Amino acid sequence: MQIRIKLYASLSELLPQGVKAHEGFLLDIDDDLTPNQLIDQLHVPRPMAHLILRNGVYIKPEDRDRPLFEDEDVFAVWPPVAGG
Repeated sequence: MQIRIKLYASLSELLPQGVKAHEGFLLDIDDDLTPNQLIDQLHVPRPMAHLILRNGVYIKPEDRDRPLFEDEDVFAVWPPVAGG
């Protein structure tokens, strides 16, 4: 199946060259891939994968170790945010 990957803020440095974070890129994945396995495959350190969304819906940490993806999903990841 094929899904769209979007990495935001400091994680956008991990995107392929020339890919814009808001556009993302298409990736072919296995049907049984879990969100945590995908994070690892994208070389995103797990502590930096703070906010994880599938089609705009938050994936709770306890749900990240089971297959959730369907064809044409959008998978987005944000790092922890600090400021003040």
